Amino acid sequence: MKIYTKTGDKGTTALFGGTRVPKHHIRIESYGTVDELNSHIGLIRDQDTGEHTKKILSRIQDRLFTIGSTLATDPEKQKLKSGKDRLSIPKISAEDIELLEKEMDKMNEELPEMTHFVLPGGHQSVSFCHIARCVCRRAERLATALYEIEAFDEAVLQYLNRLSDYLFVLARMLSKRLQAEEVKWIPKKS
Repeated sequence: MKIYTKTGDKGTTALFGGTRVPKHHIRIESYGTVDELNSHIGLIRDQDTGEHTKKILSRIQDRLFTIGSTLATDPEKQKLKSGKDRLSIPKISAEDIELLEKEMDKMNEELPEMTHFVLPGGHQSVSFCHIARCVCRRAERLATALYEIEAFDEAVLQYLNRLSDYLFVLARMLSKRLQAEEVKWIPKKS
């Protein structure tokens, strides 16, 4: 199988179901940003985060492929003629969202209370988490813009929202584990 198809040479691409749209379409921006996020999560997983965190990050990457597939499906072609869903993969579930919440709760038990905003940085692994968090927020913004035009499973939006929080808490946890300085943002007085 060849990777290149030449079908996108004029600036369009196909959604699941065959509908062709411009490559700059909000739907493409949405799932493209989720794909970018998935790559950043892979970079975090490649760090020394511990086996448990690596397993959670792998699970997140799996769920991001589900989200990307959901966003890449033409809503008018979600169902096959047989009535079955075009995508025969598990949808984002309440359990997926709860997993992120439980992981955050567990990490927060070990962290000092936040009294200020935290400046990104302190260690390369921590910075990777902050970059992924920002990409996740962009993915969420694009997905919500798409949702206003063509609704899809709301659990996707909830998952992206929770994931950005998870990445922030993970950054704080890695700062603690790596003994990196967590720099508080204290605005200068005028």
